[in-house]
Amino acid sequence: MTVLASFDLSRTPLRDVNRFLHRELGDTTHVRIERPDGAHSIAVGLDAPVRVDVDGHAGYYAAGMNKHATVVVHGNAGPGVAENMMSGTVRVKGFASVSAGASARGGLLVVEGDCGLRCGISLKGADIVVGGSVGSFSMFMAQAGRLVVCGDAGDALGDSLYEAVIYVRGEVKSLGADARFEDMTDADLTAVAGLLAQAGLRHDPREFRRIASARSLYHWNVDANQEY
Repeated sequence: MTVLASFDLSRTPLRDVNRFLHRELGDTTHVRIERPDGAHSIAVGLDAPVRVDVDGHAGYYAAGMNKHATVVVHGNAGPGVAENMMSGTVRVKGFASVSAGASARGGLLVVEGDCGLRCGISLKGADIVVGGSVGSFSMFMAQAGRLVVCGDAGDALGDSLYEAVIYVRGEVKSLGADARFEDMTDADLTAVAGLLAQAGLRHDPREFRRIASARSLYHWNVDANQEY
């Protein structure tokens, strides 16, 4: 049974809404937040299997530190959406600004439009699916997890990548230090197909290319003279 609670941020302070989400959910399974008007830190730190619909644009750090919840932003999201997410699902119906999914450790982030710079920076295990393109330095120092880009990628994609993997359908302006293209395996095709299905996107996994670490930065090399 769905128990719905609705809040209008033009009338109710965001602090009160977040307090409800953290302490007063009770039997509530669905929360609707209306007129967000770019407010920062909407639905952060959630730790319950509740669905939250944000009916408009969100500001900085929407759905940051998410755990268990499903958060849907019916608009654009500012910097750091789903930052440090632990589990659950965060979906942005529009555009996401810089550092989407930064340091996220688990769960799924879906951005139906484009992402700005540094998408997935320092990713630590989550999955990110972008329906459009990503900006430069995406997946910088990503340690674990997967990024699927259905559009293009900017400069220095995967710079200083560790064990995370990137799949790109479009053009890549340039790869970062230690990132390289690799052959797609059957396991990669299965992984991409599964992530696209979760995101509700219909593309042929065979159109994607795999990018991973060449592992040349894993150990100090005095002869490299800081040139990689």
